[in-house]
Amino acid sequence: MPQTGILPTKEKVKIVEEYIDGICGPSEIYERYGVTKHRLYEWVRKYRVSGEEGLEPSTTNKEYTPELKMKAVIDYLAGTASIRTICSKYEINDGATLRRWIAWYNVHGDFKQPNSGGAKHMAKTAKSRDTTLDERIDIVSYFIANNMDYVKTIEQYGVSYHQIYRWNEKYKQYGAEGLADHRGKRKDESSMSELEKLQAQIKLKEAENLRLQMENDLLKKLGEIERRRGRN
Repeated sequence: MPQTGILPTKEKVKIVEEYIDGICGPSEIYERYGVTKHRLYEWVRKYRVSGEEGLEPSTTNKEYTPELKMKAVIDYLAGTASIRTICSKYEINDGATLRRWIAWYNVHGDFKQPNSGGAKHMAKTAKSRDTTLDERIDIVSYFIANNMDYVKTIEQYGVSYHQIYRWNEKYKQYGAEGLADHRGKRKDESSMSELEKLQAQIKLKEAENLRLQMENDLLKKLGEIERRRGRN
């Protein structure tokens, strides 16, 4: 069974050193400790870069600059190195992080934040407007299905960046009911019937599933590229 809990740092070091010293191969380590080959290689990379400290549990999310993200993605797409090598070169926490950057780059073409550059200008110029509950459900569904693309959603629906951000946060926290407008006294806005909640939730979940499917398809393609490189 794969190891799913958090191992103490000393235990990780022991496992990594057994691999580095040639005492155990990946298969034997999996049998003994339940540590998968992918996780083992990540630990080995971190240990070689930072020693025991590299295997300490992270208490905060590491920040990466847009410039570093771009360099790492371009290196990979240029075929100069494997994901593992690039993670080591740029001190990226793990391969999953780099794969997410590649997926983002394939959709957006850069790593500008929604509140900077062109999106920041758009956030200033795009005006908020009144919307119905059905519109907000449609907008958030569209936003999710299109990989959280603010520019595309603003162009499609003519709402502001701040509205999209606020609605998406409300949906993440409260579900479809969070998109209802509780400020007024209109019954259709302040409360939703069980059927309306279900219909809205289905639409939003379908959008989430579409986005996840797109990400999974891309990750499969990246995995196939990695396997072909490994055979060469």
